[in-house]
Amino acid sequence: MSEVEKRPPSADDAAPALESQRSELISSGARPDVAALFLATLSPEIRDQPITPEESRKLLWKIDLILIPLLSISVIIAAVDKVIISNAAIYGMRQDTGLVGDQFSWIGSIFYFGFLIAEWPGNVLIQKLPIRTFYGATVLCWAGLTFATGGTSNFAGLASVRFLMGIFESIVFPVCTLVTAMWWTTSEQPIRVAIWFNTLSSVITGLLSYGIGHTHTSVAPWRLLFYVLGAITTVWAVIIYTFLPSSPVEAWWLNDREIFICLERVRKSNTGMEDKNIKWYQVKECLLDPKSWLISIFACAVNIPNGALVTFAALIVNGLGFDPLTTTLLGVPTGVLGTIVSLIFNFAAGRLPGYRVVLILIAIILPALSAILLWQLPQGNKVALLGPYYLFYSYWAPYTMCTSLPMANTSGHTKKVTLNAMFFLGYCIGNILGPQVFRANDAPTYHKGYIGLLASLIVGAICISIYGILCKLENHRRDKLQGGGPPPQTDEEKRLEAFSDKTDQEKLNFRYSY
Repeated sequence: MSEVEKRPPSADDAAPALESQRSELISSGARPDVAALFLATLSPEIRDQPITPEESRKLLWKIDLILIPLLSISVIIAAVDKVIISNAAIYGMRQDTGLVGDQFSWIGSIFYFGFLIAEWPGNVLIQKLPIRTFYGATVLCWAGLTFATGGTSNFAGLASVRFLMGIFESIVFPVCTLVTAMWWTTSEQPIRVAIWFNTLSSVITGLLSYGIGHTHTSVAPWRLLFYVLGAITTVWAVIIYTFLPSSPVEAWWLNDREIFICLERVRKSNTGMEDKNIKWYQVKECLLDPKSWLISIFACAVNIPNGALVTFAALIVNGLGFDPLTTTLLGVPTGVLGTIVSLIFNFAAGRLPGYRVVLILIAIILPALSAILLWQLPQGNKVALLGPYYLFYSYWAPYTMCTSLPMANTSGHTKKVTLNAMFFLGYCIGNILGPQVFRANDAPTYHKGYIGLLASLIVGAICISIYGILCKLENHRRDKLQGGGPPPQTDEEKRLEAFSDKTDQEKLNFRYSY
């Protein structure tokens, strides 16, 4: 029995007309999601009362104050699990585990092989299982594997643990993206994605590593890094299970009126809410849509720099001539800079509808220039090289601006889940390729690596440009078919369409963001 069906009915809920409407929705071919079922059984006095701007603003603040910290800290902890490997390397992990040659590159890549294998099954489970329970359980698994990483003693053990961690962390971004699509409107999503999809893990990693670097215990500093992080992650798993609802309808910290307002706010996005049934025609539609492949290739291309820097950041800075403790502190500004640039561009994207792709292209120019400078500048002046090194972290802005596009431009729950899987498969493949761009025989300058990063950014720019053009052409085609724009609809017709779990191709009134 669903959470909606468990909700205690009021006198109005029991009214025959509403029960009839509910039965009609369940038996219809549209197979409505949990939002449609909730609305069908809602008391008319709640549903018919006009929503005031004050109510909407108050609810938005409540949603932001609860969900943004949950998503942001989840992403930070998951990222620290990956970034910490770089600082562990300069704290003696390579020597203690006997890593030689390009084995450290493979330790960086193997995490994403696990990520790759689990991505599609993980997205299916997200659709089939309650998000809160499933996500909380996987976070607890990260914690155990983080503890296990600190106990490894060779390449095989380290590679095995990192592979398993990739499996359990594969659902982090898909969950956060789906939650974003369920709770915020299309115009609200870019800035909130920029907030939770931040690079502040570098700040946490740098400060944590610097503090542990000053400890004098019988436990090696790199092992202690993983033990402390494992303890933090364990506590976070409990918090996630307590506060993260599977959908607005199941939020214990909202009353019925607030749930109704929440659903009405996101209804305008026309992307549906949640449906536990896998619809294979939606999978096919997604796979045959060229936009799905273009945005997935973009995700792959712009994440090649991410995979490279996550694994090699500390080694790059250490190779410039800085000692390990100084290297950990020099990593702190990268997270701040990446987050600030991302927030600026995403804020602009939210205020300038129709220019997101243009802003993504502008944002790509910054890391591209950085790659050229790091490739061409003489290696003698280590301080001068820090400038383009820091600027390179602006690569995060184009990726975060793009992250909300798959959900904003996709309707139909199964189609959203499928595209989510494709998008994060691209993310995963890019992160697998990233560490391989930096090879041991190219250290410490890594000139060939910077050439590879530049090439990947160019590919990303081409893909996102074509994606934007296709979205604009399709909107123009639909406007022409409908005589200049979507025809007027009653509020009830809009609700039924928005929560019908039809795809964006089935909804002629749907318009794409670009």
